[in-house]
Amino acid sequence: MKLSMWKLRLRLWAAMFALFALIYAIILVIASFAGVGSYQIYAFLGIAIVLAQYLAGPKLVEWSMHVKYLSEEEAPDLHRIVGELAIAANIPKPKIGISETPVPNAFAFGRYKKDGRVCVTRGLLNILREDEVKAVLGHELGHIKHNDMIVTTVVSGIPLICYYIGMSFLLSRSDNGNGGLIIGILAFIAYAVGQLIVLFVSRVREYYADEASVEFGNPPEKLASALYKLVYGASKVDKKDIKKVKGSSALFLNNVGKSDYDIREMSELDTDKDGNISASELSQLKFRKVNLSGGEKFMEILSTHPNMLKRMAKLAEYT
Repeated sequence: MKLSMWKLRLRLWAAMFALFALIYAIILVIASFAGVGSYQIYAFLGIAIVLAQYLAGPKLVEWSMHVKYLSEEEAPDLHRIVGELAIAANIPKPKIGISETPVPNAFAFGRYKKDGRVCVTRGLLNILREDEVKAVLGHELGHIKHNDMIVTTVVSGIPLICYYIGMSFLLSRSDNGNGGLIIGILAFIAYAVGQLIVLFVSRVREYYADEASVEFGNPPEKLASALYKLVYGASKVDKKDIKKVKGSSALFLNNVGKSDYDIREMSELDTDKDGNISASELSQLKFRKVNLSGGEKFMEILSTHPNMLKRMAKLAEYT
């Protein structure tokens, strides 16, 4: 497991290096056309937006998901589970909240480890057993332990800076000649590439948090079974409720907008059709290569979450 986690960390660092190299390359190109445009203003604007997102992010999440924080008296079992996981993760116990949406899921947010918050939805509590809830919350505490909420905020700002630089030069190209036009086009290409790298980072952080849940003592099949039930549960929820939370889907354990697709893939693992993924059912993926079609690979590239069968195969490695 340690080797696998090292590989995941390497992927995260490599992606972050690529993003910073991207913005550095754009600045170098601009420097070669010294005096062209007012790119500094747009770069600073992008940084300011990222900073504002970092500072106001928790409040925006609380507002959009209608989070209500729970005391120990209101939710003793949740507090016990999160307390045990926080000890295993060696992090401060995060605040615990609930969102009354029927869409089953969970998410973590906050500015840093001591500011960590985890939230479950009412829909999740209605369908998961305690050991599955613990596996899910282990995943969410993994995000807090890795500080990857901050990583996501920072890296998502780099394509934004490229976008503003591109806008600056394309809108002022009449004054800057061909140099400004070239910089504007290159900045927009960098923006598109940067967005793909940000999505890659988002997918890697999900694998990383899955592994953390197992590292905190949760059997991998419990997380796999929880994911199966979350996907199935979301596929049965009214589409109006899905639309209400779709904007927050990147925070969730899985992409609730893809539940109808994911359930078709995951149901193949539930060979006895009892609605759970057992250790033996999950371990079958250790001996089966997951082959994705060209369309499925393309869909994953544009997704914030990994392909679900690939994710299950990764969990199977820990059985």
